[in-house]
Amino acid sequence: MTDRIFIKALALHAFHGVMPHEGKVGQTFTLDIELDVDLSAASQSDKLADTIGYDEAVEVASKAFRAKRFRLVEAAAGAVADALLKGFPKVQSCRITIHKPHAPIAATFDDVGISIFRARRGR
Repeated sequence: MTDRIFIKALALHAFHGVMPHEGKVGQTFTLDIELDVDLSAASQSDKLADTIGYDEAVEVASKAFRAKRFRLVEAAAGAVADALLKGFPKVQSCRITIHKPHAPIAATFDDVGISIFRARRGR
């Protein structure tokens, strides 16, 4: 499948991290979300019912990301991916990238983070 819905640089403040101060102060993370969906029906019908609304995807992803404090962004990304796959049966697979630009690292860097890919079973 080559059809994809994407949301880039969704900024969410949360309290994820291993360090104690991360749980108190929190930080802004950015998420890139890619949803692999067959968009052929939507491209013909021009109806929202045949696709996934960006607003709905953002709501589901935001809720899952902020549902609890995760020590690892890997776990947070997994929760987001699971919620999107559960919430939208049309999604065949998804890639979630989490950027943690204020990670407590004693180095100068532009960005750090992780990216995960999840697909429905049997794909």
